[in-house]
Amino acid sequence: MSAESLLAIVVLLGLLGIAVVSDLRHHRIPNLLILVGLVLGLAGHIYSGGVSGLGDGLFGIMIGFALFLPMYALGGMAAGDVKLMSVVGSFLPAHYALWAGVFSLISGGLCGFLIVLVRGQLLQTLGRYWLILKARAYLAPSADEAAGKPFPYAVAILLGTLGSIYWQLVAGGLGD
Repeated sequence: MSAESLLAIVVLLGLLGIAVVSDLRHHRIPNLLILVGLVLGLAGHIYSGGVSGLGDGLFGIMIGFALFLPMYALGGMAAGDVKLMSVVGSFLPAHYALWAGVFSLISGGLCGFLIVLVRGQLLQTLGRYWLILKARAYLAPSADEAAGKPFPYAVAILLGTLGSIYWQLVAGGLGD
């Protein structure tokens, strides 16, 4: 691994760390952080690959954006999370951006499941979703239910990105 790639990963993880703290404290990811991340990610691609590197960076941004946009459109995710995944895509090669998105979605599901378990609301949540399936209609969660509270998805994006980087560095890649 080159020094430039290692520096890009360190910068990306630093930006994700800031996003996690902001998401946990304020339930939002600052647009300035997103802008800085996009500029740094694209600059790194341009530095390492010239004009074709810019294309790779833009393709990574589109992958991150396209993976999370449907969840935002359905109301299951905030816009900051979609933009943060685009930042991840701006730093990583396109196929690792895709894996980071997939791993982030898996991490988000596991984190949500753990939150429900820790709060002791597994039966309540399963019952709610059973009623949703049976009625084929959305049922608003109660005030004390985990589904009714904001979820800091930046944590899942960080975990998914770490998973993608792990496969890139240690395991030798996913189908390379």
